[in-house]
Amino acid sequence: MLTSNFLLATLKETPADAELISHQLMLRAGLIRKLASGLYTWMPLGLRVLKKVENIVREEMNAAGALEILMPAVQPAELWIETDRWEKYGNELLKIKDRHERDFCFGPTHEEVVTNLMRGELNSYKQLPINVYQIQTKFRDEIRPRFGVMRAREFLMKDSYSFHADMESLKKTYQDMVDTYMRIFTRLGLRFRAVLADTGQIGGAFSHEFQVLAESGEDIVVYSDGSDYAANIERAENLEKTQPVKEGDTSPDGKGKLKFARGIEVGHVFQLGDKYSKSMNLNVLDENGKALHPQMGCYGIGVSRIVAAAIEQNNDKNGIIWPDAMAPFQIAIVPMQMHKAYRVRELAMKLYEELRAAGFDVLLDDRNERAGVMFSTMDLIGIPHRIVIGERGIDAEIVEYKHRTSEMSENIAISEIVSYLKAR
Repeated sequence: MLTSNFLLATLKETPADAELISHQLMLRAGLIRKLASGLYTWMPLGLRVLKKVENIVREEMNAAGALEILMPAVQPAELWIETDRWEKYGNELLKIKDRHERDFCFGPTHEEVVTNLMRGELNSYKQLPINVYQIQTKFRDEIRPRFGVMRAREFLMKDSYSFHADMESLKKTYQDMVDTYMRIFTRLGLRFRAVLADTGQIGGAFSHEFQVLAESGEDIVVYSDGSDYAANIERAENLEKTQPVKEGDTSPDGKGKLKFARGIEVGHVFQLGDKYSKSMNLNVLDENGKALHPQMGCYGIGVSRIVAAAIEQNNDKNGIIWPDAMAPFQIAIVPMQMHKAYRVRELAMKLYEELRAAGFDVLLDDRNERAGVMFSTMDLIGIPHRIVIGERGIDAEIVEYKHRTSEMSENIAISEIVSYLKAR
């Protein structure tokens, strides 16, 4: 992509109402623009990042055998009344009426809808297990939307739901989903932990949160320095029962001492049991011809929230530092005075085409700007790899390469730069 054909909507000043660094940088880098409280437009640059996250989530869910569907965002009240959540869910549930004065809500989650779907499709244990998912816009009417897309009212979520003939099958799929989430967040290049958690509004008996570690995180993660044990602070204190958990305490599994870290929740998986299948009378026949309520699991990922969490974890004084897998463009080509220097323009376009042919997402800065302006823009928007082309370099048959996290640049032979980047 050439910058002359792209909307680079960067800002010099930090908006006054942006508190978290991710909110500040998403606005300054031109990833999002505010429409109203908790509502944001994703700009071309931000949408490229969002789609990168969405595609990795989709690839791993498909690889795990889940089937993609798409359910309506607007849901009839009758389904929520069946599960007794129409009133209990609280004011976060945005209730609306249609022209016939029938009650609906804008879905914050889809347990009711998917259970209603399956009671029309499932009739035998032979159809189980089944795991369906969607990537869809949700709405929760937060009392105090803040921190940009970190706590917005409208957000993009991957939510999946599994149905099983027994708990043994549910536990297997639950572990498969935990493993799938581990692969997703690893591919995204994030530092994270899977922690034991409470079930909250969703209900059920067992759940894990996936926390991206960041100093700005609102959640406290308790983990052992000698084992895989990890829990959120509420779950850890419930397990202890007698006294508050402190750093340095012995881990509940007896292995190592407890440490604290801050985290941002970006995923949550639940073993629901028959909470929804029973209340909504979803039945299938077992091998003996008797009716049973399928056991259910549900598994959520905050797709849009991941973008903000990644920035909280990866930034410096100059801007965003994207992990390669999430970067809107992997490589920035910055030609010096290409509007005056024919050789610079010619090499810039040649490398641009070669790198694109090699499978890279490339941004060629063809603006008629000073070098400092172009460098600061590419640092702000977080492009991982930068190539600078100048006439002196062409004379020496080299280009200047710099990684976003490096202090110093290095000279790479023009003939080797494509293979060099492929090998990184």
